Amino acid sequence: MVIAAESRTVFQSSDLSRSSAEVFAAATDHPVEVTRRDGESLVLMSERENRARTALLELAAQLIAVSTSTEGTLVDRMSDRFPWMLAFRPEDREECAVKVLTAARASFATGQSHLAIAELTAWRETATAIAAGLGRTPTEWIEDGEVVARP
Repeated sequence: MVIAAESRTVFQSSDLSRSSAEVFAAATDHPVEVTRRDGESLVLMSERENRARTALLELAAQLIAVSTSTEGTLVDRMSDRFPWMLAFRPEDREECAVKVLTAARASFATGQSHLAIAELTAWRETATAIAAGLGRTPTEWIEDGEVVARP
């Protein structure tokens, strides 16, 4: 018997043996709750979902450490926890800090870990590219319809 409960699907433990394909298909998309008569309900989820939750908790721990420290500015404290931010210009560090915190707040409020993780990853990858020297030379854009010779 399937019951829709907030953002999670609920199955009875007997559904695991009677219609395991349906239970596993649902767990691939989102965590599902499996109720048991003889004990506490269990949650079944994909490894991808579990990794995302773990990453969000790790980010939360870092942001709590940043917010509880009293030394320096927010940007200084975030740069200490995320040293890759030092590859940015000071004004970009400020924007990075604000965007990451905003995305984290949205993730925590909605339970959607991908919001914060994607924002953090995008900024980190940009910092890595800057540190590698990408972006120092002007980009030469190709106009629409312009034919380019094969290398």
